[in-house]
Amino acid sequence: MSTPRSNERPKKQIHLAAHFPGVNNTTVWSDPASGSHIEFDSFVEFAQIAERGLFDFMFLAEGLRLREQAGEIYDLDVVGRPDTFTILAALAAVTDHLGLTGTINSTFNEPYEVARQFASLDHLSGGRAAWNVVTSWDAFTGENFRRGGFLPEDQRYSRAKEFLSTATELFDSWRGDQIVADRESGIFLKDAQAGAFVHKGQHFDIAGRFNVPRSPQGRPVIFQAGDSEEGREFAAAGADAIFSRHSALEAGRAFYTDVKGRLARHGRTRDQLLILPAATFVLGDTDAEAQELAREVRRQQVSGQTAITYLEHVWNRDLSAYDPDGPLPDIDPDPGENTIARGRASVRMFRDPLAVARQWRERAEAENLSIRELVIETTGRQSFIGSPATVAETIDHFVQTDAADGFILVPHLTPGGLDEFADTVVPLLQERGVFRHDYTGATLRDHLGLAHPDARAAAETRRVAS
Repeated sequence: MSTPRSNERPKKQIHLAAHFPGVNNTTVWSDPASGSHIEFDSFVEFAQIAERGLFDFMFLAEGLRLREQAGEIYDLDVVGRPDTFTILAALAAVTDHLGLTGTINSTFNEPYEVARQFASLDHLSGGRAAWNVVTSWDAFTGENFRRGGFLPEDQRYSRAKEFLSTATELFDSWRGDQIVADRESGIFLKDAQAGAFVHKGQHFDIAGRFNVPRSPQGRPVIFQAGDSEEGREFAAAGADAIFSRHSALEAGRAFYTDVKGRLARHGRTRDQLLILPAATFVLGDTDAEAQELAREVRRQQVSGQTAITYLEHVWNRDLSAYDPDGPLPDIDPDPGENTIARGRASVRMFRDPLAVARQWRERAEAENLSIRELVIETTGRQSFIGSPATVAETIDHFVQTDAADGFILVPHLTPGGLDEFADTVVPLLQERGVFRHDYTGATLRDHLGLAHPDARAAAETRRVAS
């Protein structure tokens, strides 16, 4: 056996997580193998498969309103978005090691409430809670809340930063050593000021006592998913991990280099922030079989109706009269402010719909593509396609060459879509020496290789900064 040269970098360990695919274009709810997206049994099966595969965590998205198109509920919301905390708390009772990550909004919630919920979840799960901090961008979602409306982008991130820092102050208001519970002396707390907090800022002016003692992790692991300049800087300043959309090799490397390069100016090191892109996959006995299966999955994901629906996001018109197997519309998009698709994040991707339509027409003409074929080609496709050996090798290559620190896998079937990956790809990653053979720590921070925060040191840092 050859001995590695001293200048060779040790192999990075791969982080794997699982996204429950209930509210996205990956889902194929019409497949006979697909189960419920709202019944608890589905969440249990999904989580337990992920834990059997030794994944770091499972991830739930959040939807504060069902999306609509032309006044009808968007079918890929299938067809409800149950409360994140309720599901994760219940899953804590039927799993032992798996991290439990929830997307919770910072635009329409309050720091005290969210901090209390996450601290409680961390206690209930024995230190497995994580929070994906997001903002909301549209007035449509805001109509569900007493404030209504929405915040401009700069204010959304300003509020999000203060929201997170305020929640952190609440988590750190308990140091973790104040409870003595001495039955002989009758002393329960040695610090009468435990949980006391005062925060005065632009968005929040609160003071009182935080009523959940310090949890096993101290604070939940913090995720961030924004890709804008503000989002990247927000993540570099305070997140533990990024849920990235850059799953292609070169785009992943560019994103990785950019975000990791921002850490030093925030006094952080490269290992203090993990980059975990979302990734889809299709497995087959051979690469050729996987490619054929992937084509079939894409056709399942993009039905004729779905293709027309997607095209309407760009054209901002009712295109229901068009044949999805026919050519693109000869009319131009309506670039008006009133969008036909409400609550759909994809609408923001098409800032210049006239330019997008022009590009799509050129491609459709050059490649003789119908509407459906064009949508299949221009929308997201599977990140990893191949035999288990090919997929294991590809994932390892991505991680070892700094395109990612691991991946959050999004199967197209719920709840059993992870089964094959856990049973075939994970063992091959273990053979490569890049994935655990067992859980070695108790908390999600342990799984991710992240330090547990020191409340006393953090409080002193805030005092000096102020």
